Amino acid sequence: MNFLSIAILYTLSGFLMKLSDDEYDEKSNKITAIVMGMLCALAIAFFSSNNIEASYIFIGIMIGTGLSLKIDGIHHIITLITFLALLFIWGIPDLNLVTLGICTISAFIDEVGNDNERIYKKSKFLYVFFEYRLTMKVAIFILAILGFLQCFAILQITIIDFLSISTFICFLLFELSYELAGFTFKKYLN
Repeated sequence: MNFLSIAILYTLSGFLMKLSDDEYDEKSNKITAIVMGMLCALAIAFFSSNNIEASYIFIGIMIGTGLSLKIDGIHHIITLITFLALLFIWGIPDLNLVTLGICTISAFIDEVGNDNERIYKKSKFLYVFFEYRLTMKVAIFILAILGFLQCFAILQITIIDFLSISTFICFLLFELSYELAGFTFKKYLN
């Protein structure tokens, strides 16, 4: 897959993921939430089966979210089942467990911290950090920088798969479209 295709799928999936959540949480519109979630699952399963770096990110998010017990609505459950079924059909690249572990742990930390009033009250920094789920962004940024250094033989580590700078950029597009969808949805509610 070329960069443009991957960037579009990351952007589309972030937008659909947030719309699914907001339709369910804000409007109690289960059918629309499920449809949006299934479309999101289709996009992320397609490029996860065709791009190992996307696999690390989205399987990590799936496991981290599950471990944090934030798969808490019918739209999440159907989206998860759709994602797993499509991955089973299309296949998953061979994943390095260290890299997958880093993505999973960072997603888990983000989910535990997000919408957590006890953490939010501790400081403005923690509020912003967890409101925007920055743990995984930092982890992916570090994996991308280390991958960049490895490309130039500045760093030689073989026990981990690093990510590319383009993957970090695409993940930022995913996150920005997620936030844009939330902003758009709030405007729609008003």
